[in-house]
Amino acid sequence: MTTPPRIDGLVPDALQPQSFRIFLEDFDLPVDIGFHDFEVGTPQRLLVSVDVYVSAAAFANEDSAAAAWNYDFLRTEILRMTQGRRFNLQETLAREIYMLVAARQGVTGLKVSTRKPDIYPDCAGVGVEISSF
Repeated sequence: MTTPPRIDGLVPDALQPQSFRIFLEDFDLPVDIGFHDFEVGTPQRLLVSVDVYVSAAAFANEDSAAAAWNYDFLRTEILRMTQGRRFNLQETLAREIYMLVAARQGVTGLKVSTRKPDIYPDCAGVGVEISSF
């Protein structure tokens, strides 16, 4: 196996990375959510997306698992948070996910969105979003 060529110093300053993003997009899971009588106790599809912006130091700069920001954490913790629990509002769940991720080391920006894709036949979804920007 050959070593890739070094490119240190070849990238112009104007093209240096300004942000580092890790994301989980449209995590599709059943959630007991909603305050209408017909929703209570009947899990609905909910799509959860999380955009995590991290500092350069928190973004892997080498090809090893030890250097990576653990995005399995996002999926595992959201699943844990929603299993066996009910929510009246998407806002409540989005806020809880937001607070969990925002407390992690290296996070510099964050956006969490949830949406119900099966509510209206003429809409892709209805939902909420919380963002630090």
